[in-house]
Amino acid sequence: MFRVATFNLENLDDGPDADPPLGERLAVLRPQLLRLRADVLCLQEVNAQKVAGQRVRSLAALDALLAGTPLAEFHRAATLGPSGSGPADAHNLVVLSRFPIVATAQHLHDLVPAPSHRMTTAEPPGDSPAPVRWDRPALACELALPEGRVLHVINVHFKAPLAANVPGQKLAPFVWRSVPGWAEGMFLASVKRAGQAFETRLVVDRLFDREPEALVAVCGDVNADEGELPVRMLIADEMETGNGALAPRALVALERSVPESQRFTVVHHGRRQMLDHVLVSRALMGWLRSVEIHNEDLGDEFAMHLGVRHAPESLHAPVVATFADPSRTEGEAAP
Repeated sequence: MFRVATFNLENLDDGPDADPPLGERLAVLRPQLLRLRADVLCLQEVNAQKVAGQRVRSLAALDALLAGTPLAEFHRAATLGPSGSGPADAHNLVVLSRFPIVATAQHLHDLVPAPSHRMTTAEPPGDSPAPVRWDRPALACELALPEGRVLHVINVHFKAPLAANVPGQKLAPFVWRSVPGWAEGMFLASVKRAGQAFETRLVVDRLFDREPEALVAVCGDVNADEGELPVRMLIADEMETGNGALAPRALVALERSVPESQRFTVVHHGRRQMLDHVLVSRALMGWLRSVEIHNEDLGDEFAMHLGVRHAPESLHAPVVATFADPSRTEGEAAP
């Protein structure tokens, strides 16, 4: 039996600019991690810090968070920044695993080239098309389960539904100069998010090409509810493709196992949203035993930003699923 979880830590950082300070966050986040009892944990928004004497940044804030927990001894994989020699300054993806990580791959425009777009509302106007690149890669890992089984885990963090930057169209970080400028920013954000979903779906289908009954889990902050385009693209339900022969390639959204009243990972302005997902292949679905969403103490992100200074928690709830190899007898655990 093993547990797979996803958790957006929301800008986990350390240093003089960290707000709130890391020490205040540890007291809140560490119990959440321990409660997950995860064997495989996908984390989003892990920032990297400069360390004296080191050429590249390190995940020192994450090391501090994991210190003294079983997760500190887990195998680890993390995305690399643009230089390819270390993590990015902000919003890295990290996979922690009790099982050995035998292969990793980072996917950022290696399967889907960046589409081109000529800015319409930019000041000054764009004179030629420019590539629209995704904000973050996807991190694919192969984990060695007992008895030669392989678990494929893909950690993702898609673009938020906030307007992307359009040169000359902002008066302040969240104040737009014009409605057309804001609308073009929303269009660009939608392209980025859909593009990430498309590239991740290609990663999944390549796995099925090699291994039709692959054990696959796509985990992370998709920044979309189940009925929205990015999640629909990842799931690829046969009702969408219209082809029953493609049904074995569909993924299943595990939050469907949770009562609808509890099916949310973010609260925004009173609206409950399921933005963080664990989506699994049909083969892995056969191993499923239970699903939990730890949202009992989840605050409203809109109200928190207005009314709470230095809020230490993440405003995303973790999702955790328990699996057991059906070939084992009841109660028999994996070594």
